[in-house]
Amino acid sequence: MIASVRGVVAAIAPDSAVIEVGGVGLQVQCAPGTLANLKAGAEARLATSMVVREDSLTLYGFADDDEKHLFELLQTASGVGPRLAQAVLAVHPPETVRRAISGGDLATLTRVPGIGKKGAERLVLELRDRVGPLPVADGGPAGLLNGAWQEQVRQGVLALGWSAAQAEQAVAAVAEGIDGEVPPVPVLLRQAIRLLGKAR
Repeated sequence: MIASVRGVVAAIAPDSAVIEVGGVGLQVQCAPGTLANLKAGAEARLATSMVVREDSLTLYGFADDDEKHLFELLQTASGVGPRLAQAVLAVHPPETVRRAISGGDLATLTRVPGIGKKGAERLVLELRDRVGPLPVADGGPAGLLNGAWQEQVRQGVLALGWSAAQAEQAVAAVAEGIDGEVPPVPVLLRQAIRLLGKAR
């Protein structure tokens, strides 16, 4: 397994770069953001992940180890291959991907070409508990819990028979009422149901 490469950038193509390591030119598939930071003739280090297929050996390159780990994690979800995993990281930085999966943010995930609503739901379902800790937002732990509680409350409201639009309105209204620490999900769900009851 080639975990990383360091060497002189010999060539840059639209979707890959050739890094010369010890006299051998290694072709590394990279997302546009990674390629933008490379310069022909300059030395570079890329974290890499090797994908072995029956008819090919492909090296995928990343700006750092965090991107690489997320690339490998994404491929553990059913229906996600290396090309799609790389497309996800080409559209969103790792932190955005983690937040979207953790918080069930399907809209963010479906911005990636090749991921529809069902594919996004599958990513959330299969990877939500495995994306790792999220960086704490400015609001402290409350920011950390933001996406997760919103999706849980939304799902709870939908399960009780309200429409998706009503669920969104209720979640937004509950979010506005939170000042400081986020209460437990059952408390938030009761608040949402109370608000929807008044609206009927």
